[in-house]
Amino acid sequence: MEELSTGVIVLCNMRNLKDVVIVAPIQTAALTHINPLACHFGTVADMRAHPPFTHTPAASAPVEVAVSTAGPDSAEVVVDPPHRVPRELLARLDIAGPRYTSYPTADRFVEAFGPSQYAQALKQRAEGGGAVGGAFTPLSIYVHIPFCESVCYYCACNKVITKHHERADAYLLALKAEVDLVVNQVGRGQAVSQLHLGGGSPTFLNDAQLEDLLAHLRARFKFVPGGEYAIEVDPRTVDATRIHRLAAMGFNRLSLGVQDFDPDVQVAVHRVQAFEQVESLMRAARDAGFESINMDLIYGLPKQTPQTFARTLAQVVALRPDRVALYAYAHLPQRFKPQRRIDAGQLPQADDKLTMLTQAIDTLGAQGWDYIGMDHFALHSDSLAVARRQGRLHRNFQGYSTQPDSDLIGLGVSAIGRVWPHYSQNAKTLDEYHDAVRRGELPVVRGMTLSRDDLVRRAVIMAIMCQGRVDIESIELAYLLDFRQYFGLELSQLAPLIESGLVELESDGVRVTPLGWYFVRAIAMVFDRHLQADRNLQRFSRII
Repeated sequence: MEELSTGVIVLCNMRNLKDVVIVAPIQTAALTHINPLACHFGTVADMRAHPPFTHTPAASAPVEVAVSTAGPDSAEVVVDPPHRVPRELLARLDIAGPRYTSYPTADRFVEAFGPSQYAQALKQRAEGGGAVGGAFTPLSIYVHIPFCESVCYYCACNKVITKHHERADAYLLALKAEVDLVVNQVGRGQAVSQLHLGGGSPTFLNDAQLEDLLAHLRARFKFVPGGEYAIEVDPRTVDATRIHRLAAMGFNRLSLGVQDFDPDVQVAVHRVQAFEQVESLMRAARDAGFESINMDLIYGLPKQTPQTFARTLAQVVALRPDRVALYAYAHLPQRFKPQRRIDAGQLPQADDKLTMLTQAIDTLGAQGWDYIGMDHFALHSDSLAVARRQGRLHRNFQGYSTQPDSDLIGLGVSAIGRVWPHYSQNAKTLDEYHDAVRRGELPVVRGMTLSRDDLVRRAVIMAIMCQGRVDIESIELAYLLDFRQYFGLELSQLAPLIESGLVELESDGVRVTPLGWYFVRAIAMVFDRHLQADRNLQRFSRII
């Protein structure tokens, strides 16, 4: 038994969770307040100090999760529902919408933007186009490794399922050729402050393959000291020894794909990995000196309930990753074939999903993680939390980031890049990707160059998503426009959201309220001109 300083009492065996009791005062309204004195965000301590809503549950009403030793079938669980989001509002705003890792969103890319347009964008960077004060911000590089040994049913990533690891050899040759094609245009020795290997499963590659790829990149780019160099890790593919090898290669950030610790949920999504396995990797990563460890979770998976998710959150708290990425499962079986293996009848309802999101904000916030926004949490000392407090938070194709408007070079099949003000995406199939590289062409198959209107709206939408506030004067000065006139229609369309308490229109800006933070994507959607012109939302996930 452990009584924490927050007043949360946890009684459990973390290894197998045969006995768990979690008792926490349900200050539901207070837990989501965003402190207006700190860029409209705050820690849970700040939230409790400034309760935003009039509803105050009785002080004696706890949230209790009790799991008996007899197993999940006989578990007796009581979870009070959240009071802070009206059910009518949830039903009305639980709509599909973009995640806004970019604006315009990737579905707006066009085939008219191809290799020649991307080459010209890279050349413009090499010649100084877009440099601020005569100096470039360092590059970010994303490398996509598409291979996985087995399919996870929830996955919407571009992937190749195979147990034949030799297939990676040909892919690495093509990757290195693409790197050289990029360097031919952008120039050798460009500074890089952020590298991210994603997939798929980057740890599908063996150590020799990873070292070969990194050596090729380091010979052509200048990786700056103190940069963020991250790799996504499938816990089923590595052990403690390999974690130390990754650190020796120069990786200083690790992202573990956990999703959920509940055995029934793991079976339902075809991704089984024991808690002890992840615990061992976390310990090894700490010993190896990784500066930041992220853990990916998903809520809304089949067989998930608020009760089972509470147990997963308790285990996450015990492991204490520096960052937690909490994603809402997007069930789009018409677009992603593996999801057709998921029984839609086993998916939780929207109100249960909201409860799970509430639990995460409550549990993680009470234990020292700051709510960064939308789907990200970070320990108070982590660089992401520091950037949020200092108003330096940004959002790119990997989610929230500390990198200030860095150009992003996307490498590998389906990778997306951004060289201001251009977006690009590589071929989505291995055959098409290999063919382009063999021809000596950049493997870009679509993209776009942003218009002035796109740039203005990107600034507004990213301010909403990252700071929770749009400063009218800043937009007017940056883009030489009258904000209220330019966005007259959009401001009028905010009226229902203002009436519902989600947004406040102030004399000098537009502010997302604490309640509105649950629906921040819906608020951003109002300023999305492309979306307003085409209301086909079926290609997007639901916002709750």
